[in-house]
Amino acid sequence: MNGSRIAAVGHYQPAKVLTNEDLAGLVDTSDEWIRSRVGIRTRHIAGPDEPVDELAAHAAAKALAAAGLAPADIDLVLVATSTAVDRSPNMAARVAARLGMPQPATMDLNVVCAGFTHALATADHAVRAGGASRVLVVGADKMSEVTDWSDRSTCVLVGDGAGAAVVEAAEESGIGPVLWGSVPEMGNAVRIEGTPPRFAQEGQSVYRWATTQLPPIARRACERAGLEPADLAGVVLHQANLRIIEPLAEKIGAVNAVVARDVTESGNTSAASIPLAFSKLVEQGAVSTGDPVLLFGFGGNLSYAGQVVRCP
Repeated sequence: MNGSRIAAVGHYQPAKVLTNEDLAGLVDTSDEWIRSRVGIRTRHIAGPDEPVDELAAHAAAKALAAAGLAPADIDLVLVATSTAVDRSPNMAARVAARLGMPQPATMDLNVVCAGFTHALATADHAVRAGGASRVLVVGADKMSEVTDWSDRSTCVLVGDGAGAAVVEAAEESGIGPVLWGSVPEMGNAVRIEGTPPRFAQEGQSVYRWATTQLPPIARRACERAGLEPADLAGVVLHQANLRIIEPLAEKIGAVNAVVARDVTESGNTSAASIPLAFSKLVEQGAVSTGDPVLLFGFGGNLSYAGQVVRCP
């Protein structure tokens, strides 16, 4: 085995749905205002008794079931999140405990909205290097807990959820080389800071960066996988804002691809957004087994990471 592949995916969202009309009762906004600016209709919000690791464990359990694996088959757990409340135990250890895993290595990665694609690359590297045979990769965030619900510029954006993938050794690679990096001098454009921590961003700066600087980077991720953008069957970008997703997808040149637009019903779920949207495309049959799909995360720090994967 000299490669790795995604064996299965899964996702989970809390039951509570918050509509644009609901938000109009909290702040000075409207359904028309929100849809025209960010494209979001609804978002799922976790309750006070639904911590991040619970969201993550639900998604992970679905991915394991889809792969036909038991928790004991996993030897490394990676959780991408930026909304962990405690410093220790980390989210990965808590997810492993919830699932009853006997002795996996456990690590969290905080790369905010690009967290899942960073974690997926880390899993691929670990398997290729022989450090793990099966890796559970989860993106999970509870953005509602770090949101100022009186700030209409941010509260209309966020949602809660989790997505997961099982990565395992394979004879042929199903996960393409990652292209990752950051713009540290612009890191303050997206923030979760303070006491209590609160999400804030410089929306126009992020929009300009995402729509002008990221398309050539995403195309280079395709080149690293030996593909042209037109060869892609699917494109799953970080679900930040429909006004970012649509022009970015167009500029990449993936003219034959299904473009994930889960942001419309889930909002911005940070590290959960890519695995959540990808899992839904697989579940809906919008992409088929073996299809090449570009996963491309971007956001906080301003960080980015993308790779082409083959659908499970």
